[in-house]
Amino acid sequence: MNRRTVLEAMLATGATALLGACGRRPSDGKLTESPAAMPQGNVHAPSSPLMPVTFLAHGSPLLLDDKRWVAELHAWGGALPRPKAILVLSAHWVQSPIRIGATTPVPLYYDFYGFPQRYFEVKYPSPGAPDLAQRVKELLGKGMSTTDSSRGLDHGAYIPLIAMYPEADIPVLQISIPTMDPGALVALGKALAPLRREGVLIMGSGFLTHNMHAIDWDGTAGVPAWASEFDAWNKDAILRRDVDALVKYREIAPGVETALPTQEHYVPVLVALGASLGETEAATFPIEGFTYGSFTKRSVQFG
Repeated sequence: MNRRTVLEAMLATGATALLGACGRRPSDGKLTESPAAMPQGNVHAPSSPLMPVTFLAHGSPLLLDDKRWVAELHAWGGALPRPKAILVLSAHWVQSPIRIGATTPVPLYYDFYGFPQRYFEVKYPSPGAPDLAQRVKELLGKGMSTTDSSRGLDHGAYIPLIAMYPEADIPVLQISIPTMDPGALVALGKALAPLRREGVLIMGSGFLTHNMHAIDWDGTAGVPAWASEFDAWNKDAILRRDVDALVKYREIAPGVETALPTQEHYVPVLVALGASLGETEAATFPIEGFTYGSFTKRSVQFG
């Protein structure tokens, strides 16, 4: 089966609803810099060292108040090779066919509600990445993606980026996750993998466990067994790069039904896994531990 056939099959089974986006896009959002003053991303021909590929736990807007977590993300960003551009697939944009987000500066997408106003005033004026958008279209194939030029970065993208790259001086592009089908998402990662040799950091953003009904805001109840078991299973499967097991996670992973009432926060790790295949790279976990009781902060780096 060729790449186009794989991607067509992927889109045929893709989700069509935007999951996890609960709230609003402000009509009066303003950037802290004018578009004319901001550089545009420029992805060069394949000549760069192989960039790592990452999956990170992104947290809520409250993450920015967690000094330890911010420090962990910042240290991780500093340890990575500096990317020419960043491609983000966030749990908070699930839409088929694949949508390619804004390539010029637009307001952020504040996809949450009920938080204090200051969280709706956060800015991340990263440069646009039009060259990367064009390259993504080429890799996916003709007719396999569409453009949403008004769609800014959601909190699954800009919250961790504020911690990792606070200068906001690296071009960023976000694309949608088109399906919940695990095999198709591994195939999507494979299709995007050439970007790694072009200086692009591919970043999946979600949570390996995500049960909002089990949230423990104070974290005083301890980590429930189902969360620790599911986290440990993923750690082992990822270290072994067991693609078959990870693709079948819904069928065989312990505690999966409780850990993941819905799948959108988990599946970005499958895209990251796919983008790592074909390389002999070890997986590492730059950030581990739990937050809000059952939410694992486990983040993954391939390469």
